Amino acid sequence: MPKEKLSKKDIAVYVMMAVTGISITVAGIVFDQSFLRILPLYVSLVISTLQTKVNRFALLLGGVNSILYGVVYIYYKLYGAAFSALLFSCPIQLITFIRWNKNKRGNSTELRRMTNKQRILLFAGIAVLTVGMVVVLPLLGSEYVLLDSITTLLGIAIYFLTMFAFVEYTTLMIINCTLGTVLYITMLKDSPDTSTYLIYSVYSLICVVFAFFEARKLYAQQQKENAEKSIE
Repeated sequence: MPKEKLSKKDIAVYVMMAVTGISITVAGIVFDQSFLRILPLYVSLVISTLQTKVNRFALLLGGVNSILYGVVYIYYKLYGAAFSALLFSCPIQLITFIRWNKNKRGNSTELRRMTNKQRILLFAGIAVLTVGMVVVLPLLGSEYVLLDSITTLLGIAIYFLTMFAFVEYTTLMIINCTLGTVLYITMLKDSPDTSTYLIYSVYSLICVVFAFFEARKLYAQQQKENAEKSIE
């Protein structure tokens, strides 16, 4: 079988992945960053690349990588993010991979959309829980409380939306990655070594924008195929 040609988007993503990987390595050396704290970023480069295609194998790799992130977040006293990575991201991504695998469509899965009522309940829940976390996290000694709280809750929401294959998960990912980038910029003054995470954060944001359009493209394609099958 002839090999599938790479699209311009694929080539652009691979070039960005290589540049980002090199930049992370250089920044890690300059700021004497521990290899163990950089390791999950290298794995995430592959995961983000898979996410641009809404590939279900990104979930399998992401679930395992969440354990490494949990350890790093504890080091930086981002306890909300650590809690999310270890107790939500890891098990939920693995469960999601199993669910997507049962409903697989190519390398992805059967996608669907949320109702307006579900969207309202989702954002109301995030708003209420954010208030609670802003109160609780300072008692645990957490830093960057507001951004830590919002990104943590958005992350948890993304896990569940992804589990049930709602295309809206990519919209929340764009918001979350943007706030995550702001968080790492804020942290640079006190922890310059987080520059490695900032570099990856920018790459991740670009990848989730690609994923946003890819998810909607796949959803439209699947709806068309389902309609054609119902006519047959």
